[in-house]
Amino acid sequence: MLRFALRRLLLALVVGIAVSAIAFMLLRISGDLAIALAGEDASPADVERIREQYGLNRPVIVQYGEWLWNAVRGDLGRSLFYPESVANLIMTRLPVTLTLSAMGLVIALLIALPLGIIAALKRNTWIDRAALGIAVMGQAMPNFWFGLLMIFLFGLALGWLPVSGSETIWHFIMPAVTLGWFSAPVLMRLTRGGMVEVMTSDYIRTAHAKGLPVRVVVLKHALRNAIIPVVALCSVQFGNMLSGSVVTETVFALQGIGYLAWEAISRRDFPVVQGILLLVALFYVVLTLIADLLNAWLDPRIRRG
Repeated sequence: MLRFALRRLLLALVVGIAVSAIAFMLLRISGDLAIALAGEDASPADVERIREQYGLNRPVIVQYGEWLWNAVRGDLGRSLFYPESVANLIMTRLPVTLTLSAMGLVIALLIALPLGIIAALKRNTWIDRAALGIAVMGQAMPNFWFGLLMIFLFGLALGWLPVSGSETIWHFIMPAVTLGWFSAPVLMRLTRGGMVEVMTSDYIRTAHAKGLPVRVVVLKHALRNAIIPVVALCSVQFGNMLSGSVVTETVFALQGIGYLAWEAISRRDFPVVQGILLLVALFYVVLTLIADLLNAWLDPRIRRG
């Protein structure tokens, strides 16, 4: 297990360096940053002054090396709009997005796992078709539309939940349900497919022949193997929630990094955009590493392979 973990850690480090280079280059390949910072109506002298002020006249590899070294030390530069550093700005907003994404993933699993297990056990029945119908409806409905419906029903019509802000846990209920509802269908289908495959295995038939209760067979024997791909997908879904929370945070006026990204893009605050891109990419790398280690722990065949 230790050798497997070290290999995965080395691979994660290589991928992390690669995604940092991509995050750095994305803003460079979109055009001349000096012109974007100075404005389209700026004179050539102003553009050249901006290029010299921000070091944009140096070779790209030198700019990347300096930026990466500063990023490793926690220095992502300063915001062009807010009077503070990018790192401080992101860390101030990050807890909101992490709370929202964690709650969204929990809600998605609470919806997906029971529905997937029941649909697999009741395969080709009306229960199975109803679960698949819910999955299709969940992915067909856009996040912003579902969020607006929840605001109208539970916030305005019934008055049960606050519709904006992040002061209490109740402010996160509707945004988290919005994120979880959209992510639940793919987790549910994967759980159902894994359970259908596992329930036809020889060791499951042996467990039934031994007279074990259905609950024990399903939860202890079948689900342990069926959930392995779900664990890997959960890491991807959590990353998707972190990067895809822009719409949800905007609808519910949550001051997280998703809303910060939208503000930075609209205001051309390139250091903030670059910092958020790097952070989200590194989250994907770390989450994938954690998923690999969990899968290896659940299934010894993975680490032996």
